[in-house]
Amino acid sequence: MIIDRFRLDGRVAVVTGSSRGLGQGAAVALAEAGADVALVDRGDATETAEHIAGLGRRVHRIRRDFATAGADDLHGAIDEVVEALGRIDILVNNAGTIRRAPAAEHPAADWDEVLAVNLDSVFHLSQAAGRRMIAQGSGRIINVASMLSFQGGILVPGYTASKHAVAGLTKALANEWAASGVTVNAIAPGYMATDNTAALRADIDREASIAARIPAGRWGTSADLQGAFVFLASDAAAYVTGTVLPVDGGWLVR
Repeated sequence: MIIDRFRLDGRVAVVTGSSRGLGQGAAVALAEAGADVALVDRGDATETAEHIAGLGRRVHRIRRDFATAGADDLHGAIDEVVEALGRIDILVNNAGTIRRAPAAEHPAADWDEVLAVNLDSVFHLSQAAGRRMIAQGSGRIINVASMLSFQGGILVPGYTASKHAVAGLTKALANEWAASGVTVNAIAPGYMATDNTAALRADIDREASIAARIPAGRWGTSADLQGAFVFLASDAAAYVTGTVLPVDGGWLVR
């Protein structure tokens, strides 16, 4: 049955940035599909953990601050997941941050933090998880890209650079690891009602101009991404790799 190919029973997923928003939605969706889940976050993911445990799934929590964690810290997080839950089958690199300032005045510290969180952590976690997935002959890595993986944006040079890089890294890893049974894809959310977009939504004129350009007529929510996460993590997507999948209400085709 085709529906069975979307099940994730017996698999272990790692989701970063899972205390709220898109990461929380992804973690819950993977658990609902059958996976046990490790939550890697700098914040308090208690709510997410309790929801997953309530589904009868195993859950393990790890604290990491991606702005300061080095390669060894992130490789160690993957080691801890395997020790606690026995394996790793799915990695969702969701954690991200954004800093807004005109490019001519953009602080170097903001640039460094955005690249550390949005790009460096994605590579180091993918490398650590990928080694184990290659050894076991299977695995799914799902990165969170952005509309700004395709466009330039305004006042967010570091974020735009990082999300273009995430799209490129997704394709590079997909090329190297596909023959080992490991797929690497990305989801590019459209304009989502999350903490990262609070400033935009608070600007009445800007919010209205964005909403008017979305063919679906509304901002997205974490629930709008859950199906894409489960699909790319599942056997139903075994022959899908290297893609950057927009989930944007039609923003890019407008």
